[in-house]
Amino acid sequence: MSKLPALKVSRRAFVAGSTAVLALPALAQTDNTTEIEGDISTVVRRNISSFRSLNWEPYFSNLSNGAILVDTTSRALHFWSEDQSVYKLYPTSVPLTEDLTRRGRTSIIRKVEGPSWSPTPAMKVRNPEWPEFVGPGPNNPLGTHALYLSWQYYRIHGTHDTRKIGRRSSNGCIGLYNEHIAELYSLTKVGTQVLLI
Repeated sequence: MSKLPALKVSRRAFVAGSTAVLALPALAQTDNTTEIEGDISTVVRRNISSFRSLNWEPYFSNLSNGAILVDTTSRALHFWSEDQSVYKLYPTSVPLTEDLTRRGRTSIIRKVEGPSWSPTPAMKVRNPEWPEFVGPGPNNPLGTHALYLSWQYYRIHGTHDTRKIGRRSSNGCIGLYNEHIAELYSLTKVGTQVLLI
């Protein structure tokens, strides 16, 4: 019976080796990463979101009715109340592609708790298998609350699929976690200014 030589492993080598093994899943997640994430259920891709407080003054001339700034690059939504007593910063999902992204000034024209959803004509062309209508509930892509913008088909809304937040994952809308859209819904009103950059 032969004896195997004893391996002498230092504490430093053990810690370094363990760290390398633990890092493998994180390294694997960044392989073949793309900014456009069509099907987020197949591969875990990196979330990109930049969280830094901003001042409203470079973006709005006043805070009449409050103001929302959506930064599609950093995937963040900023809200300032009219009296400047409330500032909120939320992570968002943003449109999948540049051609689905709309930028500029708009406003909230309607607020709906428990929204229903129907795909736009363009969505039906791209995805003919989608249903014609989805009522309020856990299968609704608009989540629990929706803020309708003056641009047709564009909304700031919640999502039941939390994997979408921080990603390029929407067909044009801005998505928030349901708890965040509920809070934003309570802070905003019809007429709140919105700027997408």
